[in-house]
Amino acid sequence: MMYHAYQAQADVMWPLRSMMKAAIPMLLDERLGAQAPQRRLAAACEVMRLAEVTHRRPDWGIRGVHAQGRDWEVTESEVHHAAFGTLRRFAKAGAPAQPRVLIVAPMSGHFATLLRDTVRTVLQDHEVYVTDWLNARDVPLAQGRFGLDEYIAHVMEFLAAMGPGAHLMAICQPCVAALAATALMAEDEHPATPASLTLMAGPIDCRVEPTEVNKLATTRPIEWFEQNLISRVPWHFAGRGRRVYPGFVQLTAFMSMNKERHLGAFRDYYVALVEQEHEKAAATRSFYEEYMAVADLPAEFYLETVERVFQTYDLPRGELRFRGRRVDPSAIRRTALVTVEGERDDICAVGQTVAAQELCSRLRPYMRTHYVQAGVGHYGVFSGRRWQNQIYPLVRDVVHVSG
Repeated sequence: MMYHAYQAQADVMWPLRSMMKAAIPMLLDERLGAQAPQRRLAAACEVMRLAEVTHRRPDWGIRGVHAQGRDWEVTESEVHHAAFGTLRRFAKAGAPAQPRVLIVAPMSGHFATLLRDTVRTVLQDHEVYVTDWLNARDVPLAQGRFGLDEYIAHVMEFLAAMGPGAHLMAICQPCVAALAATALMAEDEHPATPASLTLMAGPIDCRVEPTEVNKLATTRPIEWFEQNLISRVPWHFAGRGRRVYPGFVQLTAFMSMNKERHLGAFRDYYVALVEQEHEKAAATRSFYEEYMAVADLPAEFYLETVERVFQTYDLPRGELRFRGRRVDPSAIRRTALVTVEGERDDICAVGQTVAAQELCSRLRPYMRTHYVQAGVGHYGVFSGRRWQNQIYPLVRDVVHVSG
């Protein structure tokens, strides 16, 4: 009933939110004599608009990129459709052939567009493909289940669609699935086995320096998570009846951990709007429009990830199985491995991602690279200036040598 109660409240608030959105342009219309009182009222309406939880994927907004001393127009296309996601391609129009990189986005309550900065940076020197996951509430029950096995299968399906010679990059949560997919394809001598595998801030072995996030997953049995956090999609969505971990539940949990910071950000946004500090307001708006756009996770995937990655540590213990078949990372022999960690990462601690290096025991030393970026937290590993100027050049060099 949790999801139904949430949706009922959202439906009741819809007329009020619609009126507030419609009022903003009128209140700010200089022709109607907009003054300070109107600006304050318009700012309050805009804060309410920005605080709304949405379930629509934001636009990628990558129209061009500057590389090799010139500006390139970027073309975006859907090149392959799977049950729970689309393989999306970004390419520089008219550019010569460059290495192809598949970026595996987390399925963690937000859309893949959260990696916009990652994609834009990698696009400078590569043709980029992204796992653009669907919102589970929009996937009909007829499409079947989606658990950790299906996630791994989707990664392999996307690599096969790209063909031989591609490179694989996983951000955070999907590092486990990306390593498993690479190991399975290597063992099968699949022609589309990636030429390189980059794992960034991922929970390969959560037994190492467990963070508060890791500890939270072990404080209760998996049955508690299923009973208290799983709900069914209401009838008026395409995925009606599907069991999901609702995105709004995860968003609420994230925001409650930093409640004062978020409240302060919305207060500052209101003041910036009233004082007409447009640049400052635009930065806040850009962040929260992405942050408040949530995606539901399939219940199977959420519960299996909590249990197999964060509670029983199946991969580092050699117990991870894909449809009954044991995953053996030592089968990886021809795929260059890069692991990247952030010194101040409070979600995936230093030591958890580099554990992949030991698991891939048959890789030659010259095919292994590990890097710890000083002074960054979790998101700084794959976004921001240090990602762009220090981490990305290292990853780029490995990709180009391995290609």
